[in-house]
Amino acid sequence: MLADHGPPKNNHSLSEHSYTMKSLRLQLRFLLPLVLLLVIAAYVTVPLVDKLTLRWFLRDLDVRSALIAENMTNTIVETPEVPSQRQLQSEFNRAIRDERIFAIGLCNADNKLTNSTAAFPQRLDCTQAREAAAQSPAIVTLPRGDVHVTVVPLTLPNLKDGRLVVLHDLSYIHLRSADTRRYLIMLFVALGCGMALITVLVAHISWRGWVAGTKALLRGEGLLEPFRPPPELQVVATDLREMLREMDEERRSRMHQEDWTPERLRQLLNTDMRGEQVIVVSNREPYIHFKREEGLEVQRPASGLVTAIEPVMRACSGTWIAHGSGSGDRESVDHNDRVMVPPDDPSYTLRRVWLTEEEEQGYYFGFANEGMWPLCHLAHVRPVFRLSDWEHYKAINQRFADAVVKEARTEDPIVLVQDYHFALLPDLLRARLPNATIITFWHIPWPNPESFGVCPWHEEILKGLLGSSILGFHTRQHSRNFLESVDRFLEARIRMEESTVSFANDLTQVNAYPISIHWPSIEESSQWPSVQDCRSDLRRMLGVSEDHLVAVGIDRFDYTKGIIERFHAVDRLLQKHSELKRRFTFVQFAAPTRSSLDEYQLFVQQVHTLTDRINARHGDSSWQPIRLIAEHQNSDEVTRHYRGTDCCVVTSLHDGMNLVAKEFVAARDDGHGTLVLSQFAGAARELNTALIVNPYDVEETADALYRGLTMSRAEQAERMRSLRTMVREDNVYRWAAHMLLDAARLRRAERVSARIVSREARTA
Repeated sequence: MLADHGPPKNNHSLSEHSYTMKSLRLQLRFLLPLVLLLVIAAYVTVPLVDKLTLRWFLRDLDVRSALIAENMTNTIVETPEVPSQRQLQSEFNRAIRDERIFAIGLCNADNKLTNSTAAFPQRLDCTQAREAAAQSPAIVTLPRGDVHVTVVPLTLPNLKDGRLVVLHDLSYIHLRSADTRRYLIMLFVALGCGMALITVLVAHISWRGWVAGTKALLRGEGLLEPFRPPPELQVVATDLREMLREMDEERRSRMHQEDWTPERLRQLLNTDMRGEQVIVVSNREPYIHFKREEGLEVQRPASGLVTAIEPVMRACSGTWIAHGSGSGDRESVDHNDRVMVPPDDPSYTLRRVWLTEEEEQGYYFGFANEGMWPLCHLAHVRPVFRLSDWEHYKAINQRFADAVVKEARTEDPIVLVQDYHFALLPDLLRARLPNATIITFWHIPWPNPESFGVCPWHEEILKGLLGSSILGFHTRQHSRNFLESVDRFLEARIRMEESTVSFANDLTQVNAYPISIHWPSIEESSQWPSVQDCRSDLRRMLGVSEDHLVAVGIDRFDYTKGIIERFHAVDRLLQKHSELKRRFTFVQFAAPTRSSLDEYQLFVQQVHTLTDRINARHGDSSWQPIRLIAEHQNSDEVTRHYRGTDCCVVTSLHDGMNLVAKEFVAARDDGHGTLVLSQFAGAARELNTALIVNPYDVEETADALYRGLTMSRAEQAERMRSLRTMVREDNVYRWAAHMLLDAARLRRAERVSARIVSREARTA
């Protein structure tokens, strides 16, 4: 046993000795330049301080001499008789009581010494004194030492143009200069000791690898070869260099990348993400199965979220977890509640989660849509918050968290949490999957702190969202509103300039990621019917002529979409431009949604009532200015409507993005058609060549609609060209890539940090 333990002890001793010697050499590399620097500083500073000190003292002596002459003059002038020799001698003797004054003498106009104190040197006459005083410095060397000579005017009743010669002893100045020099040297020594101590500490840390490793990483190994990190940290330094290099290449690539496609996104996932598992969580599923007499029918719901996320899932072949709401959903899944979608080209897995009718009423219709939806949208509908709804909301968020954990094949999947239905989910996942990268995207606006504080459980919602690694919004304004809400209601560390929140030992990056749509490929657009056929089909459906002007609105039947406001604009348009009667029709396609809620039922009733009133005012039995079609439209039908219309109207009262505007632009490959767009939609910040309006301003919206209907073909083409360029370049794949690239950087940084901590633990 002793023989077995011998070599390790010797090796350990040698290692300690080697470390000590290397550490000593490293310290000397720091200390020697420091000592040399301090010596040079002292050599330059001490003489300079001596000169400055002497100059200050001599200036003080000149001032003192002038004061002595002035005091003598004032004293003698106050005497009624002419001063005698004895009186002058008495004044001189009183002045030299100051130990710093050596002697005083009085010279007349002929440079003759008429009075002086006993110590006034005989070898110094008035002429020599005046010459010495004119020099700089005015110093005369006598047998007893150096004296400073000051000659100042002194006028007496019996003496015109007199000169008072004051000789100051400089020995006390030399003593004080010596004291100053000594204190200065002591200061340099103390400063040197302090800097040496700090340098030694830095040298120790540097030898351990941190300072040296960072310098070697940032400046290059060749420049700091003596400070190369120790072998045990070489791997970490290499990883850090590789991470920075990849980030730099990635940044350049993103700057020069023109087109993001499914293939490009798939390549990103296979390189930067190395094929890691991607899980999407949303309430709405991308495909719904319904029972029909002839069997199961599959529908793709009209949802901006599905429109944006579904192409991403096709590209990454991940797992989508959603609420199974269709009447045939249970029959279509396997025993694990999974089904491969899309039906015509299966490329990813849809995992369904089941809710009872009571749970759906409380979690979805109650808290999410009667509470959070109106709270986040400035649509003048009062939010409703019930404790029972909140309890269902918490329970369903937990159920989805369980589903994510079950579907996760690794301990660190990438989880994309979608929208306001799952505000609590990120924190629940963080507790179960601490190594997961959780990206939460909030698809609706985020209100200001005052509005958000209306929710009774605002703190719980904020804490839930701060379980995210990355939290995304459509616009920077929504991001700022969220950060300000956290600042108002939680004790968290917020860095506004970096847009990060540190809470409960977790860091959340809050960014703006403007969502977009899938840009159709040439193959896809070639399958579309021609614009002329679409125009003819739309007018045939309306029963109007080929030259009839048509504007469309395509929305969910929701009070946030500004449907009532745009109908008022149509009414005003026909009042101002009667020539458009029988020549123009506005078609509103409104997909029914949340029809069980009282607010939506009331809204639908208001829209129908307003439609009837406007049609009665302007229309007749053969023509109606507004056609309201409250039916679900599939994606092919929507595309035909976009291509067949003259103008698309999007008048959201408050919207996160509104993808209808971008879908319309993508569908118009003919380069024509106009877009009237609300300034309160997130898309207005990007689609700035559309006709931007305030939907509450009926006059402005009516004028914009008229301009859109009558705009020249040349102007339409110019505006549409700009719109299509923006939507094509900033498509949904770029949106997803930006989030995934941020997630990839975050994961690399976390893994490098974990390796550093692990190595520290092993070497401790």
